[in-house]
Amino acid sequence: MVLLYRARSGDAGALNDLCARYLPRLQRWAHGRLPSWSRGSLDTHDVVQETLFHVIQRLENFDPRHDAAFQAYLRQALFNRIRDEIRRANRRPAFDELDAQNASSDPSPLEQAIGQEAAARYERALQRLRPEEREAIITRVEMGCPYSEVAEALGKPSIAAAYMAVSRALMRLAEEMARDGQT
Repeated sequence: MVLLYRARSGDAGALNDLCARYLPRLQRWAHGRLPSWSRGSLDTHDVVQETLFHVIQRLENFDPRHDAAFQAYLRQALFNRIRDEIRRANRRPAFDELDAQNASSDPSPLEQAIGQEAAARYERALQRLRPEEREAIITRVEMGCPYSEVAEALGKPSIAAAYMAVSRALMRLAEEMARDGQT
C-alpha cells in the first residue's frame, strides 16, 4: 500500500514499480478470458495495458480500504473492459469468409459453452465465499502471486499461514462449485 501512496503522490519510480508489479499479474488473469472472436485489432495484452493505463490516470481518485483493494480494483476494471470488448464484438457483423481448406484450431461451440458454464459456476461460487477466502484465491490463483505476497495481502503472519488460507479457500470453492453443479 505504501507503493500505491507514493505513486499517487507523483513518485514516478513508485508508479513504474506499481505497473511492473501488476501488469504481469493482470496479463495472467486475463489470458483466455477475451475470446479470439471478440478481439478485432486488439489482443488481450493490449486490453490489459489500456486498462492499467486508465486506472493509473485515475489513481488520485482511488481510496484503498485494505491492502488488497488496489489489486481487486484492477481485476474488476479489467473484467469490465473484457465484457465491454465482448459486447462490442457482438454488435459488429462478422466479415470473415469461411475457408473449407483450413480447419479452425479454436474450441468448438460445445467446448466454448462448457468452458463458459464452468467459468460462470466458478464466478458464482467465488462470490459466495467470505471476502478473505475470495481474496486468497484471486491473489494466488488468478493473479499468480507468490505466497509471500498472499501473506502480506491477507495480513497473515507467515507464508505457511498464507498457504493454509489458500488451501482452505480452494476447498470451500470446490464445495461451492459442486453445490452449484447439483442445482
